Amino acid sequence: MGQERFADVVERFTNGYGDLLAASAPPERVKQWQEEFDRTARRLGNLHRLVTSPVEPKTGQTPREEIYRKNKSVLYRYRSSRTHRTPLLFVPNLGISRPYIFDLLPGGSFVEHMTRSGFDFYLLDWGVFGPEDNGLTFEDCVTKILPRMASRVLESSGTESLSVLGYCMGAPLSASFVASYPEIPVKNYINMAGPIDFSKIGLFGLWLDRRYFDVDRFVDTLGAVPADLVKAGFKLLKPTMDLSTSINLWWNLWNDKYLEGFNALNKWANEYVAFPGEFFRQWVRDFYQGNKLVKGELVFGGRPIRLRDITCPIFVVGAKEDYIAPPAAVHALIDAVGSREKDYIELPGGHISLIAGRGASLHCWPKVSGWLAPRS
Repeated sequence: MGQERFADVVERFTNGYGDLLAASAPPERVKQWQEEFDRTARRLGNLHRLVTSPVEPKTGQTPREEIYRKNKSVLYRYRSSRTHRTPLLFVPNLGISRPYIFDLLPGGSFVEHMTRSGFDFYLLDWGVFGPEDNGLTFEDCVTKILPRMASRVLESSGTESLSVLGYCMGAPLSASFVASYPEIPVKNYINMAGPIDFSKIGLFGLWLDRRYFDVDRFVDTLGAVPADLVKAGFKLLKPTMDLSTSINLWWNLWNDKYLEGFNALNKWANEYVAFPGEFFRQWVRDFYQGNKLVKGELVFGGRPIRLRDITCPIFVVGAKEDYIAPPAAVHALIDAVGSREKDYIELPGGHISLIAGRGASLHCWPKVSGWLAPRS
């Protein structure tokens, strides 16, 4: 209704004052005005549908099967033509957000890109945690969950080695595993936007500095980090983000394709996941406050975690505008490992746009698959 009325107004305006417009403005300017009138009509129509008839976006559409489950954690294998023999285990962040961001929409999915590129692709979904999971630690993930998941990848894929890709927090998790489990043959390792040197971590590092933040008192009081508190922490990193998002939405609301992507991303951006209490305690104490990973001071399950023990080919990807894992914190893996073959690339974008969105399909995904393909 609103769109039709506005279109009628535009038509009457342009028809009724055509001579005046032609006399007072060049044809190119008149055409621009008419295009903007048309876009505004479509904006209002889409806004009406967005408010009155919202549609739940269909995310995670790439076909997959469950391979293994360990408590809340699930290993998925995605269907592919498999032109590369070596399977890839993708390790995302634990908590914070849901992993369907990596398979957001057809044509805008990292998982889809990798499977179409012929990789035998496995994704570890850590799960959604409740109070019953508060005893789970970072060490448990490295020593109890990741070795089992990697073994299942090898068993399912029928190969003798695998590649590992860690994104965000998944990088320090998976790097700790790769460094301390030489019996699991890792052929290649990729770090995408994963912090390694926490002395260069940025604003989160300042907030969590032991001089200002007592993590033991925090966990002992709350027991866990609720999803709403996780959300508030990330919102405070960029307080004007919601405003700029709304402005961008308005200017692009005429574009149905943009609106489809916005709805899917907005759904994901508002589904935060809680942190188990003991995991958060160890994450803050040993990484943000102690920086023990890059210092070689961690010991998990009686195994020392020394990044120099990683000797396979390494590929590290940083994002220039990443304020969650700044490029300097990510690049540190290059200097810490014992690998002879190691490559670093810094791409435009931020922490999320590196792995998801229009720019990722052009700048990041082809770089990752292109580096991995000849080594798989």
